Amino acid sequence: MEHITLLLAIVIVTALVFDFTNGFHDTANAMATTISTGALKPKTAVAMSAVLNLVGAFLSVEVAKTISGGIINEDGLQTEVIFAALVGAILWNLLTWLVGLPSSSSHALFGGLIGAAVMSAGWSSVNGGTVVTKVLIPAVAAPIVAGLAALLATRLTYRIGGKIRNGAQEKATAKGYRAGQIASAGLVSLAHGTNDAQKTMGIITLALVTGGVLAPDSDPPVWVIVSAGAAIALGTYLGGWRIIRTMGSGLTDLKPPQGFAAQTSAATVILASSHLGFSLSTTQSCSGAVMGAGLGRRGGVVRWSTATRMFVAWGLTLPAAGLVGAGAELLTRQGTWGVVVVAALLVLGSAAIWLVSRRKPVGHDDVAPTGGDSEPAGVVTAAIASVSPPLTAAQAATQDLKATIPAAAGTTQDPARTATL
Repeated sequence: MEHITLLLAIVIVTALVFDFTNGFHDTANAMATTISTGALKPKTAVAMSAVLNLVGAFLSVEVAKTISGGIINEDGLQTEVIFAALVGAILWNLLTWLVGLPSSSSHALFGGLIGAAVMSAGWSSVNGGTVVTKVLIPAVAAPIVAGLAALLATRLTYRIGGKIRNGAQEKATAKGYRAGQIASAGLVSLAHGTNDAQKTMGIITLALVTGGVLAPDSDPPVWVIVSAGAAIALGTYLGGWRIIRTMGSGLTDLKPPQGFAAQTSAATVILASSHLGFSLSTTQSCSGAVMGAGLGRRGGVVRWSTATRMFVAWGLTLPAAGLVGAGAELLTRQGTWGVVVVAALLVLGSAAIWLVSRRKPVGHDDVAPTGGDSEPAGVVTAAIASVSPPLTAAQAATQDLKATIPAAAGTTQDPARTATL
């Protein structure tokens, strides 16, 4: 009994560590575009996101119930399985943070949980139907839906902005877009807390059920909700600057209207899924929305070299975390010494990743806007001609003139141009 109690405490602490890594890994989801367009300063942005992440943790428990009583069969599940799953998720989070890729913390957790459960009790321990309907389908649909919504919203925004005819209106519109970006970033942060903090709540609740502390199908206790919300908020405040840099300027160059469209679209998708109990990836939703917004502006581009690396990471997340989780479970089932070895490997692996990251540290000064493009001209690798209709000769000439000389009063300008000065 004492061993179980000690192991349960270790699992709860490890789950909160995962929640912490989830926070700094996913800060970019809410604040990368807001920082890259200059709507908020980096430190202010992450502080605002942290507070709203904490608030969002109290809004719903539907996703937590999906994890604690849906993906894995609770009957006969050992606490060691949950510990092994968390080890796989944490190490994958840290590895993708090191290389600056916005992969899914949610799928890292699910992959670790599935891999550990299969190693412990076989494939029958996994509810395949729930995995397909509430994890895999949303994983495919979320970035597509968010991307299409952001693309259409961006085009609509520029169409409306094209009717603005004088400089005073342009300045007012640019300020409006910045205010809209701040509001929409807050909405994404709230949605992130509502969706992602619940994943840790679900894991801790599942551990309490397997340890005999709670009855099956129980809701998360209040102390679980508070601790999970606080852990993800603290991680968010520290800021995952490497991933913020990738999301804010590595995928595409965004103007305030695009940032507003991307964040609003992503927040809508995330909040809707949380209400339905779909445990989707906020990272994939926000990344899809950023790419959609990039393509929504006429002549918009996406850096497909970066996007390809990101897609590969998405595809590897479930199996990679699952393999680590399965290996960790194989060790933990050997007894106390196996648990100690896995815990030591987790600490050593995390420390090694952190030491490697110190060779080329990335801080908030490295992601702040500089007043110009985020990267020099010529870094864009491809343009998606099939997504946007080609410019006519007259439109191309007009666009070239606007790029080289100031537009005269009364001509149509990009409403975001003033915002970039």
